[in-house]
Order: sequence, then C-alpha cells, then structure tokens
Amino acid sequence: MNLASLDLNLVVALRALLEERNVTRAGRRIGLSQPAMSAALAKLRRQFDDDLLARVGGHYELTALGEVLLDRTTAACGLLERLFTSQADFDPAVESREFTLAATDYSVTVFGAELARAFDRDAPGIRVRFTQIPAGIVEEPGALLSTVDGMILPHGIISGFPTTELFQDHWVFLVAEDNHEVGDHLTRDDVARLPWVTYLRAYDSPAVRQLGMLGIEPRVGVSVDSFMALPFLVAGTRRIALIPALLAERLRGSAPVRIMKPPYESVPLQEALWWHPVHTRDAAHIWLRETAARVASAE
Repeated sequence: MNLASLDLNLVVALRALLEERNVTRAGRRIGLSQPAMSAALAKLRRQFDDDLLARVGGHYELTALGEVLLDRTTAACGLLERLFTSQADFDPAVESREFTLAATDYSVTVFGAELARAFDRDAPGIRVRFTQIPAGIVEEPGALLSTVDGMILPHGIISGFPTTELFQDHWVFLVAEDNHEVGDHLTRDDVARLPWVTYLRAYDSPAVRQLGMLGIEPRVGVSVDSFMALPFLVAGTRRIALIPALLAERLRGSAPVRIMKPPYESVPLQEALWWHPVHTRDAAHIWLRETAARVASAE
C-alpha cells in the first residue's frame, strides 16, 4: 500500500466510529457533522471492503474485522500522536508533559518511586503515569510499545526492541514462618513438592523456565497479577513463591514469611527500559532514558 495515498484523518474517524459504535456520537467526538461522518464511514467501508459497523436491532455492533481493527487503530493513533509530538529540543526545567510507562508493581516499588522523585526534583512540570503490563505482552510487544513511552521489563521476556539497562536483581523464595515442612534451607524436593503462588504468567519468565531445565514443574495453586501480594498469599500456608530479592527486602516484616535462597544457582534478573524505535531520536525521550539510567545507577 502507498502510504502517500492515505488520508490520515480517516484513522481518527475510524477510531471514533469503532469506539463509539454510533455515527452521530463519533462525529461529535472529533468535530465532524453527521453527514461528514457518514461519508467517512462510507470511505472506510470501501477501503476495507467490510461494513465495520453492522446494525443489530436498534444499535450497531462491530463486525469481526471491526473488532480486529479496534485494538490496532488505538495502537496506531497512539503511535501517530507520539510521532508528531517528537521534539528536537527538550528543557526539563520548563517543559510540561506526561510520560506513560508500563511496569509491574515490583518495578514501580523498587525503581519507579525513585524515578518519580527525580522528576519532582529536576523537572517539576513532568508527570509520570505507570500502567500494568498486560498478559499478552509476549504475543504483541510492538502493539503495547506503540501506545506507551516505555516499558520496564527484564530481559528474557521480549526481544528485538531498543533498551536502556536499569538495574540487576536476583530471585529468592518466600516460605511461611510456620511451614514446618521446610527446614533452615530450601531443597529442590521442597520446590518440586510444595504448592506455589506465582505472579500472573510466571511460565514466561526465565526463572521459571530454568526450573523446567532442572526437571522441576511448579505445582501452581494460586496465581496473582501482583508481586506485592505474594507474601500475604504465602503466609500461613504450605505455599512457596518466587520473588525478586529487592522487593522481598522492601516487604520484609509485612507478613510472617521467611526469605530463602533457591536450592540452585538462579538466573539473574536484569531490568531494562524498553521503547519503540519511533522514540529513539526524540529529545524528550532521550532525557527520559538518561534520567532512568541515572536513577538506576544510584540505586
């Protein structure tokens, strides 16, 4: 397809139509009259050879292709917005803008909080918004990176995108204080025998893949979309959990659990800031990356 022949205004119209599922509301949202919005819908239907919106009773529903385009249009609009707000110069002392970073609650706690303090100190007009990393990050990392300014994630989950190295950590286990099945040292038999609490999609992580290489298949009893909740889901049970050591230390004393070394040489945890290539030469984003690296080196 020749991009020069595309009308980018149709991208904005497509997003409004797919999200509002109503021609009048979509037109009002982007400042077009109802006839102009209807004309845009007609062009889009010809472009995709699909109705996109199908009338069902007294309302419209998305067609199968419309459902597919909904997420893609949102990502495309986010990427276009970031592309056209790129700057040649950036003065953090006087600029006013918001950066959006996708991160786990672990990364926000041990690194994001200090990053936010650096913003307050050095760039009072700069805001940061942290959003949760979705479970589908492995399948479509580019789609997510196109909608945010960066993602804080360890190596070994995704690849093929530029990164700024942040900090290193290592894995430890949590065991309930009153779990008498575990002695002073955790054994491989304990890890294989006891039920687990895991963070969301732990099987995507290099640490859990390492267990598979050791012939250990975790018996997952509970999974949760929060590293911070792990100590409380282990306390008072037979369960064990794998957690980054820096966070375990931050949470020490919050729940009656023991922090124990793995009974094997575990893979390290190297956290990095990942971003879409469209940001590489943007002055504001360069400042963000340099600030993140400086904060990480001081940790």
